[in-house]
Amino acid sequence: MLALRLASLFGFLAVALGALGAHGVKKMVDAEMLHNWQTAALYHLAHAVVLLVIALYSLPAPGEKPRIPVAFWLFVTGITLFSGSLYVYTLTGVKALPMITPFGGVFILLGWLALAFLRRRE
Repeated sequence: MLALRLASLFGFLAVALGALGAHGVKKMVDAEMLHNWQTAALYHLAHAVVLLVIALYSLPAPGEKPRIPVAFWLFVTGITLFSGSLYVYTLTGVKALPMITPFGGVFILLGWLALAFLRRRE
């Protein structure tokens, strides 16, 4: 159930932050910074759906111990680093933050790779 709850939370945040960007942030930043926010929101939402699929796929059978696949945690880390760094950069302009973004991208890529090898019970 933890994975399902986290996937739902990531989906909720993706929609909420996307709406914030469309209605609030766009009034505060220039077009380039708004593009960063939109990129963050797109990757966030797309991969929140992936988290949901993994969570549903990994639900334990009755009597089985729940286990969350490594791919799930790679995506969580990737979304947090990739989208999170872009969200915060857009709001603060701190120049060091975009250096974190590629690490998030690597975790997302590793998540996709791990997903390719996902077994029913990992």
